[in-house]
Amino acid sequence: MFSIFLVLITIVCFLLIVVIMVQNPKGGGLSSSIGGSQQLGGVQKTTDFLDKSTWTLATILIGLILLSSLSFNSGNANSSKIIDTNTTVPAATPAPATPAPATPAK
Repeated sequence: MFSIFLVLITIVCFLLIVVIMVQNPKGGGLSSSIGGSQQLGGVQKTTDFLDKSTWTLATILIGLILLSSLSFNSGNANSSKIIDTNTTVPAATPAPATPAPATPAK
């Protein structure tokens, strides 16, 4: 289950990197080269689309990270890896008392 979350987190991170790299911090990114009044996929400005997709991918990433942490700890819910409070020292068992072999008298 954890490996599924790991793959999904990797895909979302890659998409988030791509969306962030397309944006230009000075306002001359992809939106200025296409045109301000054109519509791209029903969105009036490309910057609005990139802004919404950045926030959406970031929210999905945080959700996947939280869900993966829950699935990672669900297998060992009762045991702690730092301090094991259920450790009991086994009682020392005495060696079995075996009588010495009797030597025949001469």
